[in-house]
Amino acid sequence: MALSTCTSNYILGIDLGTTSVKVVLLDSLSRTVTESYCLPTRADKESNVTNAKEQDPERIINTLNQCVASLPGEKLQKVVGIGVSGQMHGVVFWRAKTGCEWFGTNNVRMFKPKDTSQLIIWQDSRCSSDFLSSLPQPNSHLTLATGFGCATIFWLLKHKPGFLTEFNVAGTIHDYVVSMLCASKDCSISAQNAASWGYFNTVTHQWNLDINLCTSFSLREAGFPVHLLPEPVESGAFAGHTCSEWHGIPANTPVGVALGDLQCSVYSTMTNKTDAVLNISTSAQLTFAMPAGFAPDCVPDALSPIAYFPYFSGSYLAVAASLNGGNVMATFVGMLTSWIKDLGVEISETSIYPQLIQAAQDQLDTDLRVTPTVLGERHAATSLGQVSNISPWNLSLGHVTRALCRGILDNLVSMMPSHTLREAGVERIVASGSALTRNEVIRQEVEKAFPLPVVYGKDVDSAVGVAMVCSDYLSRKR
Repeated sequence: MALSTCTSNYILGIDLGTTSVKVVLLDSLSRTVTESYCLPTRADKESNVTNAKEQDPERIINTLNQCVASLPGEKLQKVVGIGVSGQMHGVVFWRAKTGCEWFGTNNVRMFKPKDTSQLIIWQDSRCSSDFLSSLPQPNSHLTLATGFGCATIFWLLKHKPGFLTEFNVAGTIHDYVVSMLCASKDCSISAQNAASWGYFNTVTHQWNLDINLCTSFSLREAGFPVHLLPEPVESGAFAGHTCSEWHGIPANTPVGVALGDLQCSVYSTMTNKTDAVLNISTSAQLTFAMPAGFAPDCVPDALSPIAYFPYFSGSYLAVAASLNGGNVMATFVGMLTSWIKDLGVEISETSIYPQLIQAAQDQLDTDLRVTPTVLGERHAATSLGQVSNISPWNLSLGHVTRALCRGILDNLVSMMPSHTLREAGVERIVASGSALTRNEVIRQEVEKAFPLPVVYGKDVDSAVGVAMVCSDYLSRKR
C-alpha cells in the first residue's frame, strides 16, 4: 500500500506497557507526532498462584479503546498503517476465532476480549530457580528466566495441565491485539518477541522444535505444547490488515507484526550509532547498538548482566535490562502508604509521590546507600535489596528518597559500566521513560551517573518508534 505524497495520512502507534497504554498519530509525510494520548491500565489481578504476577486483558483492551477513541476522528479516518509494541516476555492464551467480540455502531466499532486467559506478565516469579534448572537447555543465546513465555508454559504444563487444554493460541498481549485486529486464526510473532520467550534461535529464526547440533533436546520431545507457539516472522514486517473498521480507521488497513517496546524506544531515540539509550519506566534498560555483522555466542553466559536483543535486519542491541526501575519507587510508596494506614491515617499514593520528590530535591546529596534490587535481577535472581551506611543523620525522607533514586542508577551502572560504553564508542546518553518524565531526582542522578552528555526523549517513545517502523515499511512498499 503506497503512502500518499499529496495529503497528510497518519500512522497509529500503540504501546501496551506494564502500567499504561500510549497511542500516537504520526504524520506520514513529516514524520512528526501530531497527537498522543496515555492512560493507566490498572490491570493487575490477584492470583492464587504463589509469586504470580497477572493482569486482566479486558482492562488493558478497554484502556486501549479509550486511548484510541480520544484521538481526533478525522485523523483516524486517514490512518494508513498501525504499529503495536508492548511488554515482552509475558504470555496470554486465547481460543482461535473466538478470542474477541466486536461491537459498536457501523461508524465506530471496537473489540473486547473473549475466551482469553489472564496475561501472565514479565514480572511473574512462579518459576523458581530450581524449576528453571530442571528445564532443558535452550538452543538460544539468551538465558531462560522466570516470566519468559516458554518457561511459564512449561510451569503450566507441570502444575496446571488442564488449563492449557482450554486454549489453542498464545502470544504476548500485543501479539493478541494484532491478531484480533486482523481476525487471524493463528498468531504471528516477531523475532523480537519470540526471543523474549526463550527457546528461540535468532540466527535460524526458529523455535527449538527439533534436535540440533547445539543440544540433544527438542520442545516436541519434551512434551511442550508446540501447537501454541506463534509463527515467527521478520521484525518490522506486516501481520495482516484490519478485518473491520476500528474507531474510524478503515477496514483493510495494514497492521505490523507486534514488536518489543525496548526496540521501538531505541528506534525512535537513537539518532546516531554512537548513542546509548536509557529507558526508565516500570523497569530500566540501558542499551547500545552492536556493530554490523555481530553475532552472539550460541551459549549464553547466565551470570552476565548484558544480553543481546534482536533488533532489525539481523542486528543486535547490547542491553542491560534491569528488573528494578520505577517499580522500586512504586514499592517504596506502597510501603509508606501501608505504614501510614497502620498508624491510623488514610493517604493516597498519588499524593505521596510529589512530596517524596520535593524532599529529595531539597536533599541534594546523601551518604546513605540503597541497593534497590528488591525484585532481583535475571543474572542474579537471588540478590535482593540492601540499605547500608545508616546513621541517625540520614534517615529523613529526603535522604532515603535520594538514596533510592541514586541506587536505581548505581545498579544500572554496575550492569553496564561507563568503560563498557566508552569501549563501544558511545558518545552520549539519550534518556526517556515515564519514571524520568515524572521524577526530577532520577534525572539529576542520571546526569551524575554517566560521564557523558545526556539528552532527554519523551514518555511515548515506544509508541512513536513502532509508528516509525510501520511508516518505513510502507515507504519501502511504494
